[in-house]
Amino acid sequence: MDDVSRRTASTAARPLVIKIPGVAHLAVGFFAIGLLALGFAGPAWCAALLVIPILLSAMVIRYRTVADKLGVTARSLLGSQTVTSQDIKGLRFDGSKWAKAELTDGTHLRLPGVTFASLPLLTSASGGVVPNPYNE
Repeated sequence: MDDVSRRTASTAARPLVIKIPGVAHLAVGFFAIGLLALGFAGPAWCAALLVIPILLSAMVIRYRTVADKLGVTARSLLGSQTVTSQDIKGLRFDGSKWAKAELTDGTHLRLPGVTFASLPLLTSASGGVVPNPYNE
């Protein structure tokens, strides 16, 4: 097996990971600086507000969608949910910038990090099960 086909085989087996860009930590840092100023200038209870940037940073680290030919896993701050490709009826965007997967049982699953621009990547990772609206 030559190097190109070996590399193609190894990348084909890898799942697609769509997550919040790490640059979001920069925004969380500026928010923390603002809260720190409030904590120093305000009453003592304002220091408890510094928990908020810690939670936001944890969300940036944890929130992601992992997709492969077998299914999709949506990971949130406190847990994750995996559905098979056959359980996904379609995707929709409503009010949120992240996609929601419509499942065959009538429920919805929010897919963190999946935007309209990342749908072609999700389509190729799922083996065509998730529809690509650019082709329609």
